[in-house]
Amino acid sequence: MCGIAGVINFGERDDAPTVSLISNMIATLKHRGPDEFGMYRDNYAGLGHARLSIIDLKSGQQPLSNETGKLWISFNGEIFNYLELREELLQKGHKICTSSDTEVIVHAYEEWGEGCFERFNGQWAIALWDAEKRELVLSRDRMGIRPLYIHTQKSRLSFASEVKALFADSSIPRSINPQGLAQTFSYWGPVAPVTLFDDIEEMLPATVRRYKADGSFKEHIFWSPSFPETTETFSLSLDEATEALSEKLNEASRIRALRSDVPVGSYLSGGLDSSIIAHMGRQAKSGDFRTFSLRFKDAEFDETSYQRQMADRIDSHHEEVVVAREDIAEVFPTVIHHTERPVLRTAPAPMYLLSKLVRESGIKSVLTGEGADEVLAGYDIFREAKIRRFWARHPDSVKRPMLFDRLYPYLARAPQQTKGMAQAFWKQGLSEANNPGFSHGPRWKTTSTIQKFFNTETSEKLLATPPPNVLESLPPNFSKWSKLGQDQYLEILTLFGPYLISSQGDRMLMANSVEGRFPFLDVNVMDFCNSLPPSYKLRVLDEKHILKRVAKDIVAPDILTRKKQPYRAPDAISFVSATAPDYVAEMLSPDVLAATGMFESRKVQMLYAKLRKRATSDQQVVFSNADNMAFVGILSTQLLASQIIPAPPIIDRSNITFTTNIDHTG
Repeated sequence: MCGIAGVINFGERDDAPTVSLISNMIATLKHRGPDEFGMYRDNYAGLGHARLSIIDLKSGQQPLSNETGKLWISFNGEIFNYLELREELLQKGHKICTSSDTEVIVHAYEEWGEGCFERFNGQWAIALWDAEKRELVLSRDRMGIRPLYIHTQKSRLSFASEVKALFADSSIPRSINPQGLAQTFSYWGPVAPVTLFDDIEEMLPATVRRYKADGSFKEHIFWSPSFPETTETFSLSLDEATEALSEKLNEASRIRALRSDVPVGSYLSGGLDSSIIAHMGRQAKSGDFRTFSLRFKDAEFDETSYQRQMADRIDSHHEEVVVAREDIAEVFPTVIHHTERPVLRTAPAPMYLLSKLVRESGIKSVLTGEGADEVLAGYDIFREAKIRRFWARHPDSVKRPMLFDRLYPYLARAPQQTKGMAQAFWKQGLSEANNPGFSHGPRWKTTSTIQKFFNTETSEKLLATPPPNVLESLPPNFSKWSKLGQDQYLEILTLFGPYLISSQGDRMLMANSVEGRFPFLDVNVMDFCNSLPPSYKLRVLDEKHILKRVAKDIVAPDILTRKKQPYRAPDAISFVSATAPDYVAEMLSPDVLAATGMFESRKVQMLYAKLRKRATSDQQVVFSNADNMAFVGILSTQLLASQIIPAPPIIDRSNITFTTNIDHTG
């Protein structure tokens, strides 16, 4: 993995990007690629690159060009099928001088044009500059694993892996975009192209955009999550599909474990997904295999026994980091510096500490189980939606909502008020069971209640210009998919991309210069899983049914049969104890709230006082879901605004030496 940045001038040639500007942009990204730095400049373009050396350590430096020196690339990511593509290109007469996947991209683009991206199996953000035609091509991988942001002003375009690199240019205004804030306080994150910042767009996943010399552009989406229409039939039996999925996952894990010139380890959470991937990664490699786990001092979140069982089973060299509430509070400002967006949970903070352990252990790349719940229907929201649709056929039934006791056994033992409140939540919108968004509506509505903390100015801006509604831009054949397929699509669009793979995934890994590799997001795995009948994934109420069949002879029995435990961490309780860091009170003070200008100070102060009082009186207190999300969301927004808006980022150009420095200006 790497960091990329660039500036393209579509105007006169005497306005070439300066060395200082490209250097400053790359300096803000050196956590993404601390091993080497490179720059290319001509009279119209400047490309920068911060390299995390994973493949072809000796000759894979960037920016890199074709034989003629006309086509230049700055690339963040990995193309895992590059060896197969390389062989095909060699047979077609291309001369490839390095062993890197980067050079394969350049020649693939020469050979197939924009169609090359459909051939790639990997994760990427790519900038290709055709110096002869003065054309820029940008592309992003199918699921948006690798980030890419764009700013345009007049005849100049800037792009970068992170927003802070764009803000290294002091001429780019810095202000919070209320639309991005409102989407975060609905969907958990801004949905591309919306971002948290005015005039900054996030490139859509699975997109290719070509800019011509005059600055005009065309773009197309080359892939999208797609599901069978309800009238289609599936040719494989459940047994046959289980075998096929096992083969595809094994291959996806194998190429991610082996196609690297540095050791690849694996995260091990103690759940089904990471256990399968760790096992398959271990099977692919001989010798030492490293696994890494999170532990929590709070027993409610801890999964140590399952992690250690699996580590013993695959004979890995296993390491752990133990996280307490105080640790979360301490690193939270750094976490928000890297997410560049607010978060409604503290879950990214322990992931930051885990990637720090990985890096300190000498590992640069890890396999993870991310994506399994999305492609194989593992989340509770899918099961809840199924019950709610069943209930909606007879909304007056008192027996049908009892099915929720099978999802949450504690409800069967709960006081009637608690159980009644849960059922009231799930009963919302039963009359809309056939409408798009039915599955997610109650959760979006609950999350949106945080917007009551907005001040008058923010609320008025949103009334004047509401944020885009994802339900108004659904695929044309959305209504023809199964209900489960519709639910999966919305989960990928609104939670996975904006939050899970970004704030909790890429950003926390790359903050410590660690690359994540995701076998469940292999294009062959995803397309196969998306083609499966709903009953293979969600069999009655058994989530990820087919994956459990794959795992039968792989994981420890306790892991296979355990109840699903979503990854969580201590939330607001981490910030309201007597030992909380000083920045918490500062960020929530009336003066700072007024300075950032987004929230109603009185309401925030009331929430803060309420949580502190409860925490003081009861150390085992459990805050409501709404209070947790509101507090963490407001605090993280305040941190973000205070870190980024007042002034351009502080640029530390120490240790930035360009080992690749091509200057074609003049």
